[in-house]
Amino acid sequence: MEAEWELSDCKLCYQFRGFDPPHQSDTRTVYIANHFPQHGHYVPQRFADNRIISSKYTVWNFVPKNLFEQFRRIANFYFLIIFLVQLMIDTPTSPVTSGLPLFFVITVTAIKQGYEDWLRHKADNEVNGAPVFVVRSGSLVQTRSKSIRVGDIVRVAKDETFPADLVLLSSDRISGTCHITTASLDGETNLKTHCAVPETAVCQTASKLEGLQAMVECQQPEADLYRFVGRLTVKQNEEEIVRPLGPENLLLRGARLKNTREIFGVAVYTGMETKMALNYKSKSQKRSAVEKSMNTFLIIYLGILLLEATLSTILKYAWQANSQWDEPFYNRKTEQEKNSSQILKFISDFLAFLVLYNFIIPISLYVTVEMQKFLGSFFIGWDLDLYHEESNEKAQVNTSDLNEELGQVEYVLTDKTGTLTENEMQFRECSINGIKYQEINGRLVPEGMTDDLLGESSPHLSSEEELFLKAVSLCHTVQISYDQTDGLGKSFPQANGSSPHMEYYASSPDEKALVEATKRMGVTFTGIKGENMEIKTFGRLEKYKLLHVLEFDANRRRMSVLLQAPSGVKLLFTKGAESSILPYAISGSIEKTKLHVDEFAMKGLRTLVVACRRFSSEEYEEVDRRLHEARTALQHRDERLAEAFDFIERDLELLGATGVEDKLQEKVQETIEALCLAGIKVWVLTGDKQETAVSVSLSCGHFHRTMNILELVQQKSDSECTDQLRKLARRIREDHVIQHGLVVDGVSLSLALRGQEKLFMEVCKSCTAVLCCRMAPLQKAKVVRLLKTSPEKPITLAVGDGANDVSMIQEAHVGIGIMGKEGRQAVGNSDYAIARFKFLAKLLLVHGHCYYIRIATLVQYFFYKNVCFITPQFLYQFFCLFSQQTLYDSVYLTLYNICFTSLPILVYSLFEQLVQPHVLQSKPALYRDISKNSLLSMKTFLCWTLMGFGHAFFFFFGCYLLMHEDTSLMGNGQMFGNWTFGTLVFTVMVITVTLKLALETHFWTWMNHFVTWGSIAFYFIFSFFYGGILWPFLHTQDMYCVFVELLSSGSVWFAIIVIVISCLVPDIIKKLIEGDSGVSCVNSMCCFSEGERQHSWLGQAMERTLGRWDPTRIS
Repeated sequence: MEAEWELSDCKLCYQFRGFDPPHQSDTRTVYIANHFPQHGHYVPQRFADNRIISSKYTVWNFVPKNLFEQFRRIANFYFLIIFLVQLMIDTPTSPVTSGLPLFFVITVTAIKQGYEDWLRHKADNEVNGAPVFVVRSGSLVQTRSKSIRVGDIVRVAKDETFPADLVLLSSDRISGTCHITTASLDGETNLKTHCAVPETAVCQTASKLEGLQAMVECQQPEADLYRFVGRLTVKQNEEEIVRPLGPENLLLRGARLKNTREIFGVAVYTGMETKMALNYKSKSQKRSAVEKSMNTFLIIYLGILLLEATLSTILKYAWQANSQWDEPFYNRKTEQEKNSSQILKFISDFLAFLVLYNFIIPISLYVTVEMQKFLGSFFIGWDLDLYHEESNEKAQVNTSDLNEELGQVEYVLTDKTGTLTENEMQFRECSINGIKYQEINGRLVPEGMTDDLLGESSPHLSSEEELFLKAVSLCHTVQISYDQTDGLGKSFPQANGSSPHMEYYASSPDEKALVEATKRMGVTFTGIKGENMEIKTFGRLEKYKLLHVLEFDANRRRMSVLLQAPSGVKLLFTKGAESSILPYAISGSIEKTKLHVDEFAMKGLRTLVVACRRFSSEEYEEVDRRLHEARTALQHRDERLAEAFDFIERDLELLGATGVEDKLQEKVQETIEALCLAGIKVWVLTGDKQETAVSVSLSCGHFHRTMNILELVQQKSDSECTDQLRKLARRIREDHVIQHGLVVDGVSLSLALRGQEKLFMEVCKSCTAVLCCRMAPLQKAKVVRLLKTSPEKPITLAVGDGANDVSMIQEAHVGIGIMGKEGRQAVGNSDYAIARFKFLAKLLLVHGHCYYIRIATLVQYFFYKNVCFITPQFLYQFFCLFSQQTLYDSVYLTLYNICFTSLPILVYSLFEQLVQPHVLQSKPALYRDISKNSLLSMKTFLCWTLMGFGHAFFFFFGCYLLMHEDTSLMGNGQMFGNWTFGTLVFTVMVITVTLKLALETHFWTWMNHFVTWGSIAFYFIFSFFYGGILWPFLHTQDMYCVFVELLSSGSVWFAIIVIVISCLVPDIIKKLIEGDSGVSCVNSMCCFSEGERQHSWLGQAMERTLGRWDPTRIS
């Protein structure tokens, strides 16, 4: 065997990140306590250290890496090019005009990203520097977490987290078991039992473990939290014992030790190779429709810029070719300039005009949008209407990049269990040996009988009933805690007088409900003691030796336990979906049970079928051999286990079936109705059987009683599926007046997606509601992908609460996680998380509506105000012979977007409410008005752009008419010059674009008033100081006393008022009409009762937040 170890270790190498070794292996070999083979040619494998690195930058690469990432953004790269052009050639404006805004944007973004990364570094250092104990030279030594190496034996005490992925060697219990909770990994709060192999479980001290001669062979690191394949080889008395290792032997980093004093484990995966680290998710890279529109608009404006620069360059040469435009003697060209290349001169002039007009591209747009999204996302978390008091959960925003996408959703694809339902199971009915039973006052009563008819006699069970209840109380993975009182808060009659302080914990709510039900009926599961499962049947203790657990998996859809009964008989109890049990049953009331299962499903109950099998001694020896071989295999273990399970779980005796109720969540029906009224189609994707899913769909309003239900189920072949799809399509066309609902099962869906995707989507989209049942997790994602990539490219939103919904949530445009009872994986992988499905209505109809309107206005207003800014610069060139003379001072060029016009639109985009929130919720049809990105259509964008050009013409020619013909506007007869004219245009422009936004504002807060009037006041105050003082650090000061002299003229004041009002007259008239008669299609629906308070939604939220919000309640 030692030679085998040697050979395998020579071949085994590890693939580091970014390093591809010459020889790779699917397995790794770990020597416990690093006791390597004592021979010269053994080369130890190289493994990652135990440092966790979640940071993105280091001190050395922060500047280059951050700059590289920022300049990948097209706007930043564009302004960098402009800045470099200004440095290289003689341009009409100072490089500062482009460099300073660019520097501001880059610096603000870098500071934000640097601070976030510093926090990550700080968190990493705390984790990596945490003290841990390892076994070295037979004793415990304290070291830091980052110093743990693969092969080290680590000691972990009660309530501590595991610092690496450890294979459990021993615990303070003789059995070698321990309890852990994985809440920080998958959100499951139930206690899980993990165990050590018997050969290492006896080594409970550091000295014994140091002398252990053993090695672990296991798979290379992978992200799946629930999969681990390996084997442990222990050398004892010159004999080598091989034991299989599975997930039950692996303690994951991040999990916490509970109800166990201490454990020892050997590190097999460390640092960034642990399963926790491999499950780190990067920030969502989804892009909203608004961002795509914004990029389109940028390209259009880039085209306008190039057109203006090209036209200006051509006109310059065309006009200067005329002799009447000969240059004056003081500006004559030198001989060198006359002989220079005309092509280079043309390019130089083109670049100069490009620089002159470059501010038509708004550099601060991206920063403002990011700030709006970041700050706006806090409102979702602050909204007390999205706070669930029972679970103490508030809405959570995982990415703020998609806020406005919430207002564009066309399809909602939702899970059923735990999303539409509570995922709180209550046992309702069962079928035993073909007879239906129900629970009445803790007693199992046949259908049709009442508790009164049974009398007060002590309960008595038939042999079939007792075997069924025993099967249910033994076939599970439930754990027990004796520390807490009954979590149900109800007092149930206890047939056996068991302790009320015993509480069950289960990863599956179904299992917990069933075990609690058998306890009320007299068969109580009391726990696992050593290798025995113990139950009490009406107070009589029975011990069943647990031989094997055949774990549940999504392919088999069943789980089983192999037990040795007190009589010595080997028994298999199995439970699962009826489709995975009934085909393997050969005895029992199969037909009656099948009918009962369908009846349970029609009532909306979740069904499980229970069966058993007895083994002879010879049969069990064969079963045990097959299981041992499959579990010790390092290659293809899953396939071999599946074969072994199929061999065992056959020739079953059917015992019966259970029906468990999962209640609908509060206001699910109202929420689905509101979404439908908003023009959003709802599809339900579930793993439940068809009858159960249809029943729940009818009860929650997804399907209506008057709806024509079409079915695409139980298709056997591609041709059969295609024929059925064509029939459905034809039927929909013929009955186009009535509403249709479609039911699809997983098998038929697989067939439909093989070559009939287009026809399938045509049928689905023609239906009002779609229900997909018996769906695997990847099938859910395929449906979402098929829908979002269809020709119409609709915006999709996926909602789910469990790990099986993660792929669907990640695939959709917007992913919503429900904070349910199936762990935190859906929440961790979602874009937004809410506590209940009913909150989805406000999230979309109110928050989505408001965010979309705000950012749509923000984006278009930015382009509008920059057209107003640069168009006068272009018009001015016609009056200065295209000499590239700038109209505005360089300081005004620099500060226009940064200081003078930035804050009003930012505040507007945070607080604007076109319609009050309660109206948006009560009238869901308003959501249709903003669907399909209607406010950012090319038509509205061109309207804003043409308005900008129109206002720019008013600014320029209004001021020109005031000052042309050598008019003197000063009392002393002094003439205004070039800078005065430019400043007048700039003043009119700042006031007009600010007041234009004020007219667009429907909802005023004190902050809107402050930034609107404050921006105008700041411009005047700044201009007075800038032009009124000789600043020693300025090379030239063309603006000295310009602003003061300009405003000393009454004619100028009159012109400013006339031009501003002329520009805004259409907006003022529109505002007056809307205010008087409510012509606006949106506001016409917003009728308020007399005297109704119409104040800030944010104010209400903040008022409630400050008044009612208890920081101790909200984590």
